[in-house]
Amino acid sequence: MPNPDIEKAVAILRSGGLVAFPTETVYGLGADASNPDAVKKIFAAKGRPQNHPLIVHLADASHLAHWVRDIPMAAHRLGERFWPGPLTLILHRAENVPDVLTGSQDTVGLRVPGHPVAHALLQAFGSGIAAPSANRFGRISPTTAEHVRAELGARVDMVLDGGSCDIGIESTIVDLSGSQPAVLRPGKISAAEIEEVLGEPLVRPGPSSARAPGMLAVHYAPQTPLHVVSGKVLAETAYRLSAPGKRAAVLAYHHAPIADARIAWFAAPSQEAGYARELYANLRRLDQSGCDVILVEQVPEEWDAVRDRLTKAAVSKEGF
Repeated sequence: MPNPDIEKAVAILRSGGLVAFPTETVYGLGADASNPDAVKKIFAAKGRPQNHPLIVHLADASHLAHWVRDIPMAAHRLGERFWPGPLTLILHRAENVPDVLTGSQDTVGLRVPGHPVAHALLQAFGSGIAAPSANRFGRISPTTAEHVRAELGARVDMVLDGGSCDIGIESTIVDLSGSQPAVLRPGKISAAEIEEVLGEPLVRPGPSSARAPGMLAVHYAPQTPLHVVSGKVLAETAYRLSAPGKRAAVLAYHHAPIADARIAWFAAPSQEAGYARELYANLRRLDQSGCDVILVEQVPEEWDAVRDRLTKAAVSKEGF
């Protein structure tokens, strides 16, 4: 039976409009990837720099040939293993790919999302949908439809509500356009998992690596200044920064040691998957708490993707 919401969303996309939709990672702000004028609306709605490339979402891997001029065996292997899922591949673009999608680079980012609403939309649309996160540029990514509406309001023509995102942080980005594969952005799929499939080590991004979403030094940031603090000095730091006449919001693995009206204390999940799933929603709660500063307890070293987001959300440590 046809889904009227999906049909409406497809009609909006085909007319050059913007549709926000859920993926398993975060909500995306979608436009017809083949329509440069529609894609430009994404940049305007987000306040996104024009040289910052977008990711094209596909219904399945069979659509790759339309967007990529050479599909390496590594892309086939990773696609077979991780698609649909939270993996974006950077590949050499086909000639027909609009410059506005790629920031005028010779590469394009592509992924096949695993969320059923995203899949239904892409299947019905029948082509690629360009979709960065559905928020103002540099701000906290949205993981619910309510987050999208609060961030973008009338800038988006329709929001498809698919509930809360299961993963909660953006996809892993792997650059296959160079001589050796490199991870440009960590995500749920780890470097070790990718290396196991490829049978070769990943390298660190170099000067010639493609630009990709999430590579800026400051990103995913609340409006309230955020600092990442060791758990050993977390409470002490919160008390120091909340006096006199100031309030601190804290995200920690444990409950507040002492009740204090100057400190808004939020408990975070102690497991990596749960922490990541709730990270952006928690950062929004902290940002909306009316406090003057946000303190986040340092996460374990091995939580690469979460550490990446918190590091980019944090303000400079100078003078702290």
